[in-house]
Amino acid sequence: MYQEYLNRRKKLFAQMAPESATLIFAAAENNKNFDYNFQYRQDKNFFYFTGFNEPQALFILIKRHNNNQCIIFNQKKNTNNKQWFGSNLGQKSALKKLYVNYSYTWNDIENRLYLILNYLHVVYYAIGLNEKYDKIFFLTLEKLRLKSKKNKKFCAPKRILDWRLFVYKMRLIKSKQEIYFIQKACDISILAHIRAIKFCQPKRYEYELVAEIHHEFLRNGCLTNSYNTIVGSGENSCILHYTKNNKKMKNGELVLIDAGCEYCNYTSDITRTIPVNGIFLKEQRIIYHIVLDMLNLALKLFKPNIKIKIINIQVIQLLLSKLKSIGLINGTINQLMHTKIYKKFFMHRLCHWIGLSVHDCEYMPCNDNTILKPGMTLAVEPGIYIPKNNNIPFLYRGIGIRIEENIVITSKGNKIFTQNLIKTPNEIEKLMRKPI
Repeated sequence: MYQEYLNRRKKLFAQMAPESATLIFAAAENNKNFDYNFQYRQDKNFFYFTGFNEPQALFILIKRHNNNQCIIFNQKKNTNNKQWFGSNLGQKSALKKLYVNYSYTWNDIENRLYLILNYLHVVYYAIGLNEKYDKIFFLTLEKLRLKSKKNKKFCAPKRILDWRLFVYKMRLIKSKQEIYFIQKACDISILAHIRAIKFCQPKRYEYELVAEIHHEFLRNGCLTNSYNTIVGSGENSCILHYTKNNKKMKNGELVLIDAGCEYCNYTSDITRTIPVNGIFLKEQRIIYHIVLDMLNLALKLFKPNIKIKIINIQVIQLLLSKLKSIGLINGTINQLMHTKIYKKFFMHRLCHWIGLSVHDCEYMPCNDNTILKPGMTLAVEPGIYIPKNNNIPFLYRGIGIRIEENIVITSKGNKIFTQNLIKTPNEIEKLMRKPI
């Protein structure tokens, strides 16, 4: 796996200006209360180049005199507190395991960082991610500037550029190893969804389904969710990011389950919508089939060299045609497209990137003008959310349905990571009749 990190560093070096450095900090720890922190989650960009999961670390790539070097500042080897917190990597092991040229202690940043940046022309740094790290960075530059006024041996960099555009372009195209990790995350999430679907029945609480899902994640070695699990029954199925998960599920309702786990820091993001009692009502089934048709059309269209805009238009046109056929909207398709009435029923994007983050590469949005390329990984998530108001036929009110698959673009089309999770109404009803 470490060859993968070395290849990424090589690609980033190739994009850096001569006489430059790129600085990427590890994620800071978040305090929960007094002397206890939340479970640590590494910064995804830091991990992308290091595979290192400890806090208080700074990774630096230096391109100087055509000589590329990597430096890490990390925590000093823990000897006094080992009994309390376990062992950490330290400096000697960092040299071997992280394949860096130099490893210094975290507390050495103040004395060494300004020397590392001395006489470089450009520094790549992402301003605004962490106030504490910004302070370290700017104090270092100021220290170098002040020294340069008194001594010609010192000179501060003249330009600060953001590394995020470079890095997110790299992260957008996944390697075979990354695709494998995403597939594993999806496979485990599929098991969790199946467990929840089989467990579901009236009078149980939404959080009981959450417990079944998280049990399966942990049982398979995934200690972290991709995001806060969503289990929304009844009207809660229409709340896009509902996470209270505290309602008792009722007979005749639908429940929307949106859950995914992280495997080796790579995410999955899967949604299924099922009937609480195991049987779809007529109107629920009608809306479900519309969403399923939207999904199937989208999956046929996701392939290399196509703009996402083209897929969006065709999927929305299908949605409008179907909603019109059941009397929820009126007008020509062109009129309805122009007024964007579909946003009353389908108000989020059709797709988003997945990878190290569940909404991956946030500085490279999955928008209309994006042209798909092999290696891109996405969640495709059409949905219909029908508001409760007097303009909607009574039996359709409050129905929320989303079906979400995870895919990778291939040379000829796409591969569905989540194809082994059932999604037709008949398949769902059949599974819900089986014992747990």
